[in-house]
Formats: sequence, C-alpha cells, structure tokens
Amino acid sequence: MAANMYRVGDYVFFETSSTSPYLIRRIEELNKTPSGNVEAKVMCFYRRRDISPALLMLADKHQMALEDEQDDKLTEKNRHQLRHRELFLSRQVETLPATHIRGKCSVALLNETELLQSYLDKDDNFFYSLVYDPSQKTLLADKGEIRVGSKFQAEIQALLREGEGDGRIVPELETVVWRPENVLTDVQIDQFMVIARSVGTFARALDCSSTVKQPSLHMSAAAASRDVTLFHAMEVLHQSEYDLSKAISALVPPSGPVLCRDEMEEWSAAEANLFEEAIEKYGKDFSDIRQDFLPWKSLKNIIEYYYMWKTTDRYVQQKRVKAVEAENKLKQVYIPNYNKPNPAAISAVSRRRGNDSGRCFRDRVFSVAFCLNTKLY
Repeated sequence: MAANMYRVGDYVFFETSSTSPYLIRRIEELNKTPSGNVEAKVMCFYRRRDISPALLMLADKHQMALEDEQDDKLTEKNRHQLRHRELFLSRQVETLPATHIRGKCSVALLNETELLQSYLDKDDNFFYSLVYDPSQKTLLADKGEIRVGSKFQAEIQALLREGEGDGRIVPELETVVWRPENVLTDVQIDQFMVIARSVGTFARALDCSSTVKQPSLHMSAAAASRDVTLFHAMEVLHQSEYDLSKAISALVPPSGPVLCRDEMEEWSAAEANLFEEAIEKYGKDFSDIRQDFLPWKSLKNIIEYYYMWKTTDRYVQQKRVKAVEAENKLKQVYIPNYNKPNPAAISAVSRRRGNDSGRCFRDRVFSVAFCLNTKLY
C-alpha cells in the first residue's frame, strides 16, 4: 500500500507513451479537478536524449572533469551506466494526470564528495548537477553544487603570537556613525526623532511623486516613520556632534526639507506586481528574478525590497490565501499498480520465431529498456 501512495516531493516515473522511456518528474502539487480526477503539477527533469548534441558535449566535459578529479576506477560499462543515470534539472513545470504515474525513483543533486560508483548501487537511482533551460537552450551548473578543492577554500592567516599586531590601523578601517555614550538623554533623542519624522512627513507633502503614492496624511506619516528616516536622523545627530540646534537646522537646509525614501517608496505599483509574480515563480532566487523580471533594478534593491515587503499587510494576506489553497490541495494520492500489457514488451512468440524482424524488434525494445534504466547486464 505504501509503495502506491504518492506525496508532494516524491520523484516519480510518468508514462506518456507505451513506446517511449518514462519521464522523471518531481511532484510539486496534487490537485483534484471538478470532474473528480487528480492532476499532478510536476517539476521536469530531462534525460540526455532530450538535449541537443552541442549541450551533450558540455555535459560530457563536466562529467569527465569530475571523473578525473576523483580518479575513480570506473569501467567503460560504469561510465556508460552513469550517462544513463544522469538527469538535467529544469525550472519548467507541467501538469500531468496522476493516473500516468508508474512508480517511484530517487533523484539527488550530485555530491562531489561521494564516489560516482555510489550512484550505481541502487535501482532507479538518478543524479543531476546541471540545469537545463528548454527555452534558452542552455546548460549551467546548479547553484546548489558543493564546491570542493583548494581553490574554493579561504586562506587562513597565521596565528598571531601574544602581544603581536597584524599591522592594521583599526581606526582607519572603521567609520563611526553613532556613539551611544553622548551628551543627550533618551528623552532628548526621542524628541529629535519626532521632529525628524515630522520633517519627513512635510517633505512628502511637498514632493509630487510622493503625494501620488501616499495621497493621505496617515500614509505619509507611516512612510516617514520607517527605519530610513530614523537612520538619517541618527546620522545627522552624529555629524552635528550631538548638538540639537545644529541637528535641527541640518534636517531643513536652505534647499528644503530632506526627503529620505527606502525601497518600499521607490518602487511603483507595477514593479511591485512584477516582483510578486517573480517570487511566486522563482522563490528567493533573486538573480533569476532580476534577470527575467526586473533587470533595471540592482540585486541590492531587490533583496532590500523583499525584506521590507515581508513586513507588509499584502504579504500577510498572500500567506493567508496560500494557506486556504493548501487546505484544498491533496496531501497524497493512491495509484494502483498498472498491469495492462505493454505493446513494446517482447512477446513469447517473437522470441520463438527468432527471425530478422524479431531481432529488429528486440533491438528497438532494448534501447527503450536501456533508457528506462532496466538492468539488462
């Protein structure tokens, strides 16, 4: 019973054609349709047969480099088996009928600290180390790869003896921005912060773009109360040597009140929607988010916006919606054994005949079975 129970996160075989090798997929979601059928939203893994010859050359170079590093005594048969155990992860997601599941398998990110031979010890055991993009036709190393070797290690400095210095002038390496031990009391500092927030609210009232984004007074006041305003106020106090009169004058220079804005205010509504769409697709893969959705933003801008976005009501509401959706999703599904005859299987009649057509048919089935990782050795 347990072998036929499939859950989110399982790696499974899917059959789409009786004459083609099984597809290997990871179950991301199990959803019940209005008609009562169960559909599986799955992450795609590709075999070597699915990518172009040019990309296969890159994959071969990557695997040969790993074999040379390990200096493992692999036979030609082992190398051949490894190439049929290798998969390529993709970000592509598709939906397939759950009734097409034909069994479980195991897929792991290639661990460069383990011998390649270990991936051949179990049946239905596969590995991947490269990511395939079907739309861009690219093959890249997975960002989660383990980097092993001297070139990836930090250089450790020699331990200093007691009383020995390292030659650095520490004051020149640091920039003081605030001194907790100053002449002001906590009450005076709090009063100055109130003045800084008031100036920030007034500055937003004078700024045309801010009045569009925060049309009401309480929204402007809330924006002026965020950390960016408080950090600016503390910096002004420090630069004014904790003289309140100088600091207040610095808040409102002759050019007008200083407006400090963080990423939450700098982003437009359209950019915010793009970001939420990207988060839904890529998660916290900020590099891909920037590349595919927000190339005009820097990585720093996106990361800073993410952590501010997590504090908003919009994020909380989205979490609630996802929680409700998750309650409606299936946690697991039972798929009975598939016992229908496969037209690609070798029949007893063709074995007895032993003619040329039978041999030709067996050759074709052998290639299919080999791609399925069937033990024929």
